Amino acid sequence: MPQQLHTILALAKGMKSQEYADLSAYHKLCQKHELFNGLIKTYRKLNEDGEDLPQERKRVQQNVASVIADVRAKKQEYLTIEARREWTNCVARADIVVNGQVMAAQVPVSYLLFLEKQLVDLRTFVEKLPVLDTSEDWHFDANAAMYKTDAVETHRTKKVETPIVLYEATKEHPAQTQMITKDVLAGYWSTVKESGALPIPERARMLERVEALIRAVKTARELANNTEEAQTPPIAEAMLGYLFG
Repeated sequence: MPQQLHTILALAKGMKSQEYADLSAYHKLCQKHELFNGLIKTYRKLNEDGEDLPQERKRVQQNVASVIADVRAKKQEYLTIEARREWTNCVARADIVVNGQVMAAQVPVSYLLFLEKQLVDLRTFVEKLPVLDTSEDWHFDANAAMYKTDAVETHRTKKVETPIVLYEATKEHPAQTQMITKDVLAGYWSTVKESGALPIPERARMLERVEALIRAVKTARELANNTEEAQTPPIAEAMLGYLFG
């Protein structure tokens, strides 16, 4: 009875590692040549008076034909399930629908899986996009293609040494003075902050859209995975039959 693609995928996933482990075990077994060799050694005395010696026997523990049969059976099962998966992948398709709108029609399931991973990467990218500092008031300057703040003016001071008179001059003594440093206004700074970052709401909307796309692709993939199994040619039997005879 034909199965759905998601069932075949589960079977193939569970079989892959086991099939590799089994083939590796048989490969190691075939390196132990002594297990495939045996002998029967029988003694024939020269005359009736000679001594009798017992037969020597080393039994064959493994048989290449049996190993091939086991490998062939396991490999045929695995090749068949993979063929069923790939042939069904060729016909498994679904629409990507976002907010009722078909973004792409009849997308192959293999591309849906690829697309889902790409969108997850893009979501990570969008999450890290720089945003404008909310402590500032920004406006977009179309000519400069960036955001700017209004000019903020701050004063600049400089230090100036000024003499002060400590004691006025008299007939007997000259005036006594001392240099002091004062901060005096020198000018004004006008500061306009600029930024190439995004407003927070814009990044939030972008995140909403990428999440909607991810959900749509996941839904399409699940629909495609419900596709009924396609007819598969007996490729495993043909190849293994040719190889092992």
